[in-house]
Amino acid sequence: MTSQGETEEFEPPYLYPDYKSTVLRAPSRPLVRLPEEWFHNARGPAFGRIPVRSEDADLTQQHQGEPLGERITVSGRVLDSDGAPVRNTLVEVWQANAAGRYVDPVDDHPAPLDPNFTGAGRCLTNSEGRYRFVTVKPGAYPWRNHLNAWRPAHIHFSVFGPDLGSRLVTQMYFPGDPLITSDPILQSIADSRGIDLLVAAFDWESTTPNWALGYRWDIVVRGRNATPRGL
Repeated sequence: MTSQGETEEFEPPYLYPDYKSTVLRAPSRPLVRLPEEWFHNARGPAFGRIPVRSEDADLTQQHQGEPLGERITVSGRVLDSDGAPVRNTLVEVWQANAAGRYVDPVDDHPAPLDPNFTGAGRCLTNSEGRYRFVTVKPGAYPWRNHLNAWRPAHIHFSVFGPDLGSRLVTQMYFPGDPLITSDPILQSIADSRGIDLLVAAFDWESTTPNWALGYRWDIVVRGRNATPRGL
């Protein structure tokens, strides 16, 4: 059984000087812990007035043409601390395109935008807690954290979980990426087992012949084996 101390080692610290943005935004005073009942007894979560459609989970079919890049599927299960499925919960993703560029005015590095790729999607988990997205593999991109800094390919995830207190915002990475070992965001996790929880597995079972490679990534919203949050 994993101890509480080991669990904390899976989480990145709020302040990690090698990741320079944390120096500016990390709390300088002790955190205020709200009562548990404020979260776990709250009704919700609520997903807003716009219904989630099945086509929202296919990021390659949101425009008139198909985006450029390596088509992939990403699927898995959302689980609670006991390994039970989290049903009918909202999973959202956002990512860079195949060239490593976001549709965001702040992202101004010289990589091409793709007119057929916005890079955002969402779905609801089914009765077994399963989710599935169709997208293209995002590219690595440079960032200004340090000299010759590159972020490994990743997909951002937001998972609401069974209640408002269990919402998780994190990032999924790809196996075998050589940039993982030099990324300060990932390396801020002291225990390598925590990093492993953020790396998807290549999955032959979900790979579709002549169409798309498959990756599998399960998400645990809380508990001793919880998926680490993203900084």
